[in-house]
Amino acid sequence: MNPQTDGLILFNKPPGLTSFDALRDIKRTLGTGKVGHTGTLDKFAEGLLLVLTGRALKLSRWFTHCDKQYEGTICFGAETETLDPEGAVIANAPLPSRENVEQAISRFLGKIEQAPPAYSAIHIDGERASALARRGEAPEMRKRPVTIFKLELLSWEPPYAKIFVHCSSGTYIRSLARDIALASGSRGYLTALLRTQVGGFKLGTGEEASRELGVGSGESGIVHPIDKGVIECLGIPCLDISSEDAKKVLHGKPLAYILKDISPVFGEEKTVFALFSDDAFIAIIEQQNNKWSYGYVNAGN
Repeated sequence: MNPQTDGLILFNKPPGLTSFDALRDIKRTLGTGKVGHTGTLDKFAEGLLLVLTGRALKLSRWFTHCDKQYEGTICFGAETETLDPEGAVIANAPLPSRENVEQAISRFLGKIEQAPPAYSAIHIDGERASALARRGEAPEMRKRPVTIFKLELLSWEPPYAKIFVHCSSGTYIRSLARDIALASGSRGYLTALLRTQVGGFKLGTGEEASRELGVGSGESGIVHPIDKGVIECLGIPCLDISSEDAKKVLHGKPLAYILKDISPVFGEEKTVFALFSDDAFIAIIEQQNNKWSYGYVNAGN
């Protein structure tokens, strides 16, 4: 990979900027169109946006499934059509007590079924739900399973409740705010949202980000190469192989022989590994039905 244009940017997105607009600015700065984010942040939201550039874009699927952490503020007493500050109010209700809010929050821990917002990028019959909603239609938002690993009430200053959420990929915090409000006997919408962590990548700036992650801050425009620090933040174990085996991998030779001793190293439950040779990123491999296959090969290495 080219360390100047191929890699990862940790971008601290400000509120009021769409994820698309953030990419546009990065493309202009780097002088390349090969830029993509790995998980949208709403326009009103702020915080950590993982951006892949150049050949690293082909690694997107290992980034998009990372769990995430947020701090959000719910405004109780009203619900908007978009479940955020940008939509019109469609319902009003009395404010709940702190006790009711705490009891409601406890009901959303673990595996839950969640209906995404109508104003979202989810496709229904080939069209985005948000496009249908803007035309005045009522798209059917089917519930889907998500996991809430941790959910805490950080502060309660009526009508506002600040919450901390650690959740699986695919969770909509706007929907969670709506559902918490309904469960507490009120209505609500998300008025502020800060994404603080994606997988092992934490929001930080300058030296703080470099110290915590081994990865440069997006605010300074650093494109960090895909190295062991990045891979480990994805929760993928790294395996060192010899330079001779690395050459075989780069030429697409069968993995069964090259990696015949891999299972005893990490255990049978591991199904994804990143291969390195002399600290150079070589490939990501996957195991399915007891067979190893190539997920990605860094052919430009």
